[in-house]
Amino acid sequence: MPPVDYTPQNPLCRFKAIVYSMKPTVESKEGIVALQFNKKEEEIRSQESQLIQSLTAVLGNRPNLAVKVDAIKPASDSSALVFVYVEEKVANGLTRRVPNTELSNYFLQQTPKMQLTQMGAVDMYPYCSPDKAQIQEYLETTPAGIDPRLWKQAQLDNPDCEKYIPVPLLGFNEVRWRYHCQMLETKRHQAFLDGIADEIAVLQRDNETTRLKILEYMHKAAELEHRVLKVLVRQAITRNIGVSLRPEEEVLRSQLETIQSQLNSQEFKGRLSELVSQVKIHKQEASQQDSDSYTMTPSIQDEIKEVMLSVIFLTVV
Repeated sequence: MPPVDYTPQNPLCRFKAIVYSMKPTVESKEGIVALQFNKKEEEIRSQESQLIQSLTAVLGNRPNLAVKVDAIKPASDSSALVFVYVEEKVANGLTRRVPNTELSNYFLQQTPKMQLTQMGAVDMYPYCSPDKAQIQEYLETTPAGIDPRLWKQAQLDNPDCEKYIPVPLLGFNEVRWRYHCQMLETKRHQAFLDGIADEIAVLQRDNETTRLKILEYMHKAAELEHRVLKVLVRQAITRNIGVSLRPEEEVLRSQLETIQSQLNSQEFKGRLSELVSQVKIHKQEASQQDSDSYTMTPSIQDEIKEVMLSVIFLTVV
């Protein structure tokens, strides 16, 4: 007997695992059809315009139909998936998307299918979210090479049954391919985050520019307010020339004259001069002491308090 070939589909093969993939969120009304080509992703991207022209020819070069490529993703090292949809111009001038079932049924006809095969297409199917019946049938059918108990346990361990679905990984090639897809998805996410970071930097620069303009306008507004106040004062002075002061103005003038006389008194000037001389003496003493220490004698503190209280009192009066 020849030796047993332990392929990934063999139940005794141990190099296998069950992972989770996100369910498609595309609805059937979006009209997306998946076409799998036996070409690399880079090759298809470089020939995207030619692919659109070829698909338009497959549809009969009808002027009211426009082929659009939604996305191009790798399916393996040597194949890629192209997600396309078709927009149709109706009689009232509006456009609608051709349903994916209608488009896929047309592609599966003999002549269009032959043309797609000549273009390198190996498979085609409508791309949309599976319904509950399809998901239930998928979960009830244990994949080849997977223990039914492990498959059932994987369904119970699903972190989110509404978003994820268990998928078997059989063999090293599938693990390597999933790692490759994960790296590509990570690069896309990083590119998206880099784009967001660039937009945030631009918004921050715009915000700083706006803030500086606001400060400039506030400064100009303050200057204009001062100019308006000066004009109002001059108008008030011109209007009140030759007019006697009102009683409240007489009281305010007497208070201001009293404060002015007290400020001009020799007693206040002498105390202020004495305070200035004491401050100078204290500075000289402090310069001779440690620069980090600062002390003040109680007598100087009391004198400063008396002078400040007198100034506050006169200002209030």
